[in-house]
Amino acid sequence: MKSAKLPGAHLAYCTNIHPAESWAETLHVLKTHTLQVRDHVSPANAPYAIGLRLSARAATELLEGDHLAQFKLWLEDENCYVFVKEKVYQPDWTSSERLRYTKDLFTIIAQLVPEGVEGSVSTLPGSFKAFQADEAAIFTHLEACAQYIENLSSQYGRDLHLGLEPEPLGHFENTEETIAFFERLLCFCSDTKLIKKRIGINYDTCHFRAAGIRISKLHLSSALEFNPSDIDAIEAIRGFDEPTYLHQVIVRNHDGRLKRFTDLPEFLNASEQMKNTELARVHFHIPLYAAPAEPLHSTQQHASDAINYLKSNPDFCSHVEIETYTWGVLPSELQIPIEEQIAREYDWVLNQ
Repeated sequence: MKSAKLPGAHLAYCTNIHPAESWAETLHVLKTHTLQVRDHVSPANAPYAIGLRLSARAATELLEGDHLAQFKLWLEDENCYVFVKEKVYQPDWTSSERLRYTKDLFTIIAQLVPEGVEGSVSTLPGSFKAFQADEAAIFTHLEACAQYIENLSSQYGRDLHLGLEPEPLGHFENTEETIAFFERLLCFCSDTKLIKKRIGINYDTCHFRAAGIRISKLHLSSALEFNPSDIDAIEAIRGFDEPTYLHQVIVRNHDGRLKRFTDLPEFLNASEQMKNTELARVHFHIPLYAAPAEPLHSTQQHASDAINYLKSNPDFCSHVEIETYTWGVLPSELQIPIEEQIAREYDWVLNQ
């Protein structure tokens, strides 16, 4: 069995695929599904990284009583360590609630991350485009968060950082928008060195090609890709239309212009207007190891390219996370027991 670790980097899968809102539910998930995956992919007694997703409720409960101390002992007993993830769009970074929630996550991870390992928290790209968010409020809260992270880093002697994840229809979603956002953030904030040190981005191989900003975490994922002017491809993509998650669609015209759809049903309702288009991508994470049947395709090659780049540039990023979270809503032909699915993804990554 190979080590579930990449040379120079820590490899995990994101536990947001297991439904859990309370801390008791979250711990139950870790003791059942996550340890089963560990036993599939990691040699006995080898340190194992957990991409821990904590809801605001779970984070608050974990900080109550001796829950955090007991969790730390459990991690030590199981030889596990954690990254922390927060995801949903509401409340966004215009809200003090988001700042408070993220501070709780850093309070937790500062006490859990092993010596010599960076501590990272993932978060949304500020807001969602449709919210038309107040950037001044976003910047104010991010600056306050950076200062809080800096204080915790000094207190615990750890390198802690927040990674904003560019995402389709997010407040920023591609290289150009991300760089522009960070330029505005740096102009707004009084301490640019602090921002560059404590705030970065998550590079998602299904969302983004990064440039010039700290890479907080590398997310390995694969999205659906197809020709939107192909009637057979339109019919095939209907099988992925489900109500649980938001599946944004971005379509590229022959002249290079992009058209965005908030979710698959909106795209499907407009599919007859796709005659002058050449490429579409759907924010539907499919297994890294599984190529969809023709006429659908995937962005798997981007994940392979990112892994190859990481091999040649080990300082690029030290936290790597398998990000497929749609296991429960995949079409039936892609369904196998969830622990086996995740183990296959580990194998695919480690065999690259």
